[in-house]
Amino acid sequence: MPDLTSRLRDRTAEIGVIGLGYVGLPLALAAVRAGFRVTGYDINAERVGLINEGRPVIAHLDTEGLRAALATGRFRASADMADLSRPDAILICVPTPLTRQREPDLSYVRATARDIARTLRRGQLVVLESTTWPGTTTEIVRPILESTGLTSGSDFHLAFSPEREDPGNARYGLADLPKVVGGDGEAARDLACLLYDPIVARTVPVSSTEAAEAVKLTENIFRAVNIALVNELKVVYDALGIDVWEVIGAAATKPFGFMPFEPGPGLGGHCIPIDPFYLTWKAREHDIATRFIELAGEVNRRMPHYVVERLALIVDRELGRPLGGAAILMVGMAYKRNIDDVRESPALKLMDLLEARGGRVAFHDPFVERIPPTREFPHLAGRASTALTAEAMAAADAVLVVTDHDGVDYAALVRHARIVVDTRNVCARTGNAAANVFKC
Repeated sequence: MPDLTSRLRDRTAEIGVIGLGYVGLPLALAAVRAGFRVTGYDINAERVGLINEGRPVIAHLDTEGLRAALATGRFRASADMADLSRPDAILICVPTPLTRQREPDLSYVRATARDIARTLRRGQLVVLESTTWPGTTTEIVRPILESTGLTSGSDFHLAFSPEREDPGNARYGLADLPKVVGGDGEAARDLACLLYDPIVARTVPVSSTEAAEAVKLTENIFRAVNIALVNELKVVYDALGIDVWEVIGAAATKPFGFMPFEPGPGLGGHCIPIDPFYLTWKAREHDIATRFIELAGEVNRRMPHYVVERLALIVDRELGRPLGGAAILMVGMAYKRNIDDVRESPALKLMDLLEARGGRVAFHDPFVERIPPTREFPHLAGRASTALTAEAMAAADAVLVVTDHDGVDYAALVRHARIVVDTRNVCARTGNAAANVFKC
């Protein structure tokens, strides 16, 4: 029987992808397009059923691409974790959230590793893609897999390759991006590179799983720190009567030494609000204070509070009434434009803060029909999106733009709303600046 190297090279290897969410499902479909046989695993049986029927489960995902993958006969979804002995390579794409104490929650990674260990066989390649602190692959996953009596590097192979999924990005899909790969030994690294080579633009091997884990954290910490910087500048420039978006736009004309980042109402998504705390937690183990990173986190976490204070001030100044009892229509519940993903969305925090102040809050989002259950805001689950009618806009004391979806009629919004508080500068960007629009 050909060894794994040969099967990866001629693409006869079967790939298993655990976790069919925003990372795992696009990865599984990309592997099918590269010629591999793929089984996607998920503990959500309802999601598995929808996928096997070719029905949409992620708003921005190409459903025709899903159906094309199913039509090849080389892709299926399964909820049967006892079947994990079948794939030659298993890719772990499960969530790595934070606890309420803002510490890493690796419960999904541990549970998945235990699922794999129950049927682990010689010759299999296991790759962790979930974002985590440096050392997780060798300190958490490897011992669980080696509890079977098999040894990493001789009986099976273990690697880490961080996901770089950007939901809704039309320019850069998974297959267009380089893939960083680190192995628990050179053999594992080389096998993982062989796996990803036909799936992505190119592979970028690094010296260890720890280095690969650090790469992902570095990418997201870079973004979190720079967003914190412009968020802080927004607060300062607003006090000085200066438009921060005008300043950033002008500064961005410099062809070197400056990279534009945009302020907003707070951080959202599965990476940037979470990943920096994985490194700060690990750094404490070595008695290292990550003051710069933690300060950026504090600035970004304060932004929803700043938005609420600004909104209260504007409502009081323009309408002569307090925020308590005011009708607020939020536009946007997803954490970024043109997707249905509400993970860590600042809109959830804003809704919670506004209602705590006595505001009567409704929301409109063309991609989010209902607020799904979340860890931090379970009491908001099930709230339904309001139609953005002229009557709904006019009835609100203020409209708060949280997410700048393309499909929203901002001209109508400005025309019908009494006050528009714009946290994304989308009204000005779409040519709808007006006296009743206030940047925030």
